[in-house]
Amino acid sequence: MPSAKKNSKKSSHKKQAKPSVDLAAMHPEDLIEKAALVALNSRFHAHSPYSKVKVGAAVISTSGKIYPGCNVENSSYGGTICAERTAICSAVAAEGKKFEILAIVVATDASPPWPPCGICRQVIAEFGGPNTPIIDINPKGKKLKFRLKDLLPQAFTSKHLKK
Repeated sequence: MPSAKKNSKKSSHKKQAKPSVDLAAMHPEDLIEKAALVALNSRFHAHSPYSKVKVGAAVISTSGKIYPGCNVENSSYGGTICAERTAICSAVAAEGKKFEILAIVVATDASPPWPPCGICRQVIAEFGGPNTPIIDINPKGKKLKFRLKDLLPQAFTSKHLKK
């Protein structure tokens, strides 16, 4: 990592930070595979004492960064937050209003892998678009690919709030 910082300082005099992953140089499938490893590893950080279900997620930002997330349960149940939303919240905290989802990977132990829940789909719609790829995986290598519009065909978006 230190060498990457040196190189970015030498190659650019702009004050804008360089993405951690060069999207132009990386094949989309390579980026998805990197995010898949992040999502699978994030499961081990889950706080799931009630359901015992460990879910990991990795959001790929249009900036080229990958943000991890895991489910965090709460004894009140309503305070529980899913892995997809923890990853998205981390991305928003890091990038602010410019954050947009390029793709999201969700990892569960289930077979077939579980898709995002309804509220997670709605939050993905807030920062992605109808064609945002959602990839569900499990440690056994099973992979399901969807577009947001397939999982949430009538997403409620900011367009509905404009008069």
